[in-house]
Amino acid sequence: MKQRPYPVQIMALLTAVLLLLAACSPATDDTGGEKKVLRLGLVPFESGEELLKDMQPLIDVIEQGMQMEVNPMVATDYTGVVESFKNNQLDAAFLSPASYVLAKQEADVRIILKSMRDGSGVYYGAIIVHRDSPIKTMQDLKGKSFSFGDPISTSGHIFARKMMLEAGIKPESDLEKFIYSGSHDATILAVLNRKVDAGATYADDNQGKSSSWMRFLEPKDQDKIRVLKYTEPIPSDTIVVSKELSPELADRLQKTVLDFSSSPEGAALIKKLYKFDGYAPATDSDYQAVRDGFAAAGLNLKEKLKEGK
Repeated sequence: MKQRPYPVQIMALLTAVLLLLAACSPATDDTGGEKKVLRLGLVPFESGEELLKDMQPLIDVIEQGMQMEVNPMVATDYTGVVESFKNNQLDAAFLSPASYVLAKQEADVRIILKSMRDGSGVYYGAIIVHRDSPIKTMQDLKGKSFSFGDPISTSGHIFARKMMLEAGIKPESDLEKFIYSGSHDATILAVLNRKVDAGATYADDNQGKSSSWMRFLEPKDQDKIRVLKYTEPIPSDTIVVSKELSPELADRLQKTVLDFSSSPEGAALIKKLYKFDGYAPATDSDYQAVRDGFAAAGLNLKEKLKEGK
């Protein structure tokens, strides 16, 4: 996969912005003592090493803005972050929409931010095939092999399954086989290398302008992926906090990320590294469509959590 180093000039500007964001008073926990470490969870939408590298600039922003050490933790799967919240092992996390819905139900986390793409808080799922594949319609998936991502990946499983069912395709009986690759990059590589006939991943829009395969593949391989069909719009990724995190720290985290993403330097870096425009405040009601998606896909939230254990 291609490396994405960020230039020294951008990091110099980033440092200047961080100094402006740094708060003057020390952070405190609910007992009144100083809280020195923010435990930050990450869902593995790509391989752990790549994920930590990609997230480090934003982690640096949070450390400086909150005057706290950030301890990032990449879960082995999406349900791992939910379990960590339940066990009071995390203070905050970057969660996919489905992971948020599950964490809200099981651990009563609070959503504070959502990612934005072209002024909209939505993105899309995409079922993809190799450019030379004979698969032309959803019906052509019958009898073929397929790669989902994580079992509770919003675009990599839930909305793709929903779209299949709407087309009259039952994955358990109509596909030759299906696998859970665990991450978007793994699914894309499986399709590219013809390990499977088709797969489910995400796209920033449904016009072919920005997508996961454009992010993870070298330019020479990107046009080897073809979209079979896009899903309906999906509410975007989230930043959430534990119910145990003090309101002061939750507000400071929200302000730190919002201030950075709304600055010219921050917006440029976020666009370069993460392919979206920034963050905006979010509410739980924004994610009802994901709950509806679980139901339409025939998936039970609690059962998906048990499967992840």
